[in-house]
Amino acid sequence: MSTLLVLGGSGRTGIHVLSHAAARGHRVRALVRDPAALDAPAGVELVAGTPADIDDIRRAAEGAEAVISVLNNARASDNPWARPVSPPHFMTDAARATLAVMAEQGITRFVATSTQGVAEDRAHLNPVMRGLIAISNIKAGFEDHAGVDALLRASDVDWTLARAVALSDKPARGPLRAAVRGAEKPATFVNRRDLAGFLVDVVEQGAWVRQAPLVWSARG
Repeated sequence: MSTLLVLGGSGRTGIHVLSHAAARGHRVRALVRDPAALDAPAGVELVAGTPADIDDIRRAAEGAEAVISVLNNARASDNPWARPVSPPHFMTDAARATLAVMAEQGITRFVATSTQGVAEDRAHLNPVMRGLIAISNIKAGFEDHAGVDALLRASDVDWTLARAVALSDKPARGPLRAAVRGAEKPATFVNRRDLAGFLVDVVEQGAWVRQAPLVWSARG
């Protein structure tokens, strides 16, 4: 049993991380803007605050042994042209502050969600997707993920970046798969609940340390 700090626990994937971690007996603490607005699983401790404030992260991280971040650079909807809601470098700034707190408090494990097509993986996307990223408002999210990617790779922590394919709330019809780019051909979607379970698995198993595997549902 570990003490886990979850960032982004109120989101569509993050709430599943809280559920998985609590059900497995971990001590779970989530930093959220409005604890009263979140119907968190029993046993999850909610700390009011924002990952944009390093002092809030400090309070929430006390006693934690690992951090799971499911933060996202949000838009008003899933439409690629929907207006951005998050600041341009929200995830990158939060990751920088989190790494500073981890160094202060001796926390060495950081597991975070990312997406396929970030940084060097962009070359593996089809031209249509690369073009969409370039001209739509999803560009900000990819740039922000790339900032997190660079920070973690330059850090001394045991990081894992789970590069998810397209996220889905539909039940997966096949098992979750994870592999480095080129080892297997990924499917199109990954179920959010299954991705959340993978993040907790990675912490528990000490798996994929300093790696960025693609993650997908085999028959999503």
